[in-house]
Amino acid sequence: MHRWRRVIRGAAVAAVVGLTGSACLAEPGAGRNRGAEDDVVEVMYGFSGDQSQSFQGIVQPWADRNGIKVRLSSTPDFDKLIRSRVAGNNLPDVAIFPQPGITLNIALSGRLIDLSTVVDTNQYNKNNMYLFDAASDAEGKVWAIPMSTSVKSLVWYPKKAFEAKGYTVPETQQELLALTERIKADGTPPWCVGIESQAATGWPATDWVEDYVLRVGGAAKYKQWTSHQIPFNDAVIQQAVDEIGKIWFTEGNVLGGRRSIASTNFATAGNPMFENPPKCFLHRQASFLAQPGNFPDPIVQNIDTEAGVFPLPPVQAGAGQPVLGAGDLAGLFNDNPDTVRVLEFITSKEFGNQLAPDGGFISPWKDFDRSKYPNETMRAIAEIAYSSTEAVFDGSDTMPGEVGSGSFWRGMVIWVTGQEDTATVLRDIDESWPDY
Repeated sequence: MHRWRRVIRGAAVAAVVGLTGSACLAEPGAGRNRGAEDDVVEVMYGFSGDQSQSFQGIVQPWADRNGIKVRLSSTPDFDKLIRSRVAGNNLPDVAIFPQPGITLNIALSGRLIDLSTVVDTNQYNKNNMYLFDAASDAEGKVWAIPMSTSVKSLVWYPKKAFEAKGYTVPETQQELLALTERIKADGTPPWCVGIESQAATGWPATDWVEDYVLRVGGAAKYKQWTSHQIPFNDAVIQQAVDEIGKIWFTEGNVLGGRRSIASTNFATAGNPMFENPPKCFLHRQASFLAQPGNFPDPIVQNIDTEAGVFPLPPVQAGAGQPVLGAGDLAGLFNDNPDTVRVLEFITSKEFGNQLAPDGGFISPWKDFDRSKYPNETMRAIAEIAYSSTEAVFDGSDTMPGEVGSGSFWRGMVIWVTGQEDTATVLRDIDESWPDY
């Protein structure tokens, strides 16, 4: 899951039957009962705190200037509340979805509006959106479009110590493994790895798997896997997980060893890189680490000089640079002119121009003005996204909730802790895929 400042993992996604039981009787795109507030555009979203304040500080003044009345509704439990409101015919006008899986699930209710009927989705698709098809269906209907993005295929390192050792950025998986061996030979565990996230423990491991499925099988095979057109335990997924095992389970590769991975918190797992001397040199994690609350404050405050970052390399030389990403996606339940204008604004470069300088936000527009980002680190991360040869959305966020935030998470913990082997874990996840 993605937020432009940090990652938040929620509870498992509810079953589609519970969502559509009453709502599917309504006409597609039917609006809610709005009564006296019929002229107010409600935007519902799941981020809060500083994120919500930043969002409101941009949208509200824009709405005032344009004579549009808005109600900006933040909820800490977006998944549960949006489903309840859809089922109860109490719809917001615009919803900002943290996962395409939720979006596509709610589209089954017939309440979301196909955006290709109200905005020029060709311009989004052709020119700028690198994750544009994340919330489109097989019939070409577009249920939501990105308003922000994040980059997951990143490896962080302690810049000063890394350079002092003479280490160089790897460009292939073979070079990454060679760098791992060199760091280990120099006396330091190369990697810091942590997948603990309280009730959501295991999700960081799913990101690793998704990254390597993309690198081993390419975007086409990746999308077949996330949509269950091929089984979860296909040979490509087996190979991808085995590649991760080479890094995680080889003696001396991970700080604390294999036994520490499931109990080390994902948000602070990389912090030992910045001790003197570093306790590790490599940490794969998403772009949110550049924001306060993850790396130590002095590192974040001096991110350009203290932390280096490079894209997780392809498995084969010359295979291009694939990228795994995530993002927030805006969808419509009401297609009146003011509501459409609000959606167009929050998915525009104009919106991003105002938000990007605060840090943490990455625009999904490829031609976005890089100078708007607050530091070289964020500009480098954005460039990794914009120049990717293949870009896909977080797979667990697009899978059914029973898998993506259920058996997949649990299976990774079982695998990491050595309770079952790779083949058994992948088979069990495959068998958990729902029939609907």
